[in-house]
Amino acid sequence: MHTKHYLTFILLVSLLNINFMAQQKFGIVIHGGAGNILPEHFTPEKEKEYHQTLQQALDTGYKILENNGTAIDAIIAAIKILEDSPLFNAGKGSVFNNQGKVEMDASIMDGKTLKAGAVAGVQRIKNPIEAAYLVMTKSPHVLIIGKGAENFWTSNGLPLVDSSYFYDTKQYEQWKKSQKPQKHGTVGAVALDKQGNLAAGTSTGGMMNKLPGRVGDSPIIGAGTYAHHSTCAISCTGYGEYFIRYAAAHTVHLKMLYQNKSLQQAVNEVLFDELLPVGGTGGMIGIDKNGNITMDFNTTGMYRGYKLSDGSQGTFLFKK
Repeated sequence: MHTKHYLTFILLVSLLNINFMAQQKFGIVIHGGAGNILPEHFTPEKEKEYHQTLQQALDTGYKILENNGTAIDAIIAAIKILEDSPLFNAGKGSVFNNQGKVEMDASIMDGKTLKAGAVAGVQRIKNPIEAAYLVMTKSPHVLIIGKGAENFWTSNGLPLVDSSYFYDTKQYEQWKKSQKPQKHGTVGAVALDKQGNLAAGTSTGGMMNKLPGRVGDSPIIGAGTYAHHSTCAISCTGYGEYFIRYAAAHTVHLKMLYQNKSLQQAVNEVLFDELLPVGGTGGMIGIDKNGNITMDFNTTGMYRGYKLSDGSQGTFLFKK
């Protein structure tokens, strides 16, 4: 090829690549749990606090995406903000089991490689989503539980925190008043990065007054968390036992892959046609490979928010 023509060819390829990158949509969606969330349950100050924390998580994750970071890094950063807040049932704000102890679960999945990691029943790891990532990247396993997960964490040179870190007066008072297991929310994030990669992550303190050792859907790949490069990334919240039985997150992927359903159609069918009739209350967030999103729920409300490269964003608590 003539040098002049070759240089022209290289220039055209470069321009095409730049144009593709410019057009590639990206963004992040988060949730902080679904349930009986009604305006009358909130003071204006408390409502504002929820919005501010959700926005902080979105901004943190979005900045990573904007700076060419990965979807995995974005959702970890966003979820850590939610885990560190006592407002949500994960990390710092985790609820107590029926022995007054905290047991936390988390999972993460990379839609590009289908690698995944999860922990369950951990009591002294400040940010369980980081432990899930460690399992994914530093072990041949997907799920490690309890003391085994904490030992794996410390064997990688990482510190545990004292169990008193998770003591939250509000959660403790609710636990003392509670006489039966209650369904509580979870936190999660899904993201699409500039390279077109999808990822999902979920973290929770589980169900208040649960039996010690109970594990819900959050650390179960395909139930509470799922990401696949050909379809979407999903994070769930709600009554975990039902999301496990119906493999809720994976079912959304299957409906999109084999039935050619849109993300919204698939999530709507799982939440309202399959889960709700049998008592499976909760919600899902999702983002597909084209940057379309959903934040759907079959309860009275869900803490949620999104921030996308087209400039649209928002945080919400109640049904519109």
